Order: sequence, then C-alpha cells, then structure tokens
Amino acid sequence: MSPEERELLNRSVALAEENNRILLKMKRGQRWSSIMRTVYWIFIIGSAVGAFYLIQPYVDEVKSMYQSVSAGFKSLNK
Repeated sequence: MSPEERELLNRSVALAEENNRILLKMKRGQRWSSIMRTVYWIFIIGSAVGAFYLIQPYVDEVKSMYQSVSAGFKSLNK
C-alpha cells in the first residue's frame, strides 16, 4: 500500500468516526426531544383533567340551577 493510499484510508476512517459521533449526538438529541414532548403532553392533559375535577362541583351547581329554573318555567306555562 502506497503512502498516499494509506493517508486516504486514514482520512476516511477519521471522517467515518467523526460522522459516527455526530450521528450519535443527533440520536441522543432526538431521544431527549421525544421524552420532553411526551412530558409536555402529559402535563397538558393532566392539567386539563385536574381543572375539570377542580371546577366540576361548580358546573354541577350551575346545571342544577338551570334545571330548577327550567322546571319553574315549565310550571308557569301550565
């Protein structure tokens, strides 16, 4: 193997190793992005469910008031 071929081979190996490091960093970044996106959506959905349970008694109270007013209007019509 000539010295020029050896130099080309060494450069190719170095370039392949550098590409491998870059690809591993990209894969790690993608994994973290996926984890954070999952945490984000769990937080959003959990907040919505928590808000629903927090205001559910008030919604039930408004619904019962509406039903009583509706029943009052029906009795007036009769």
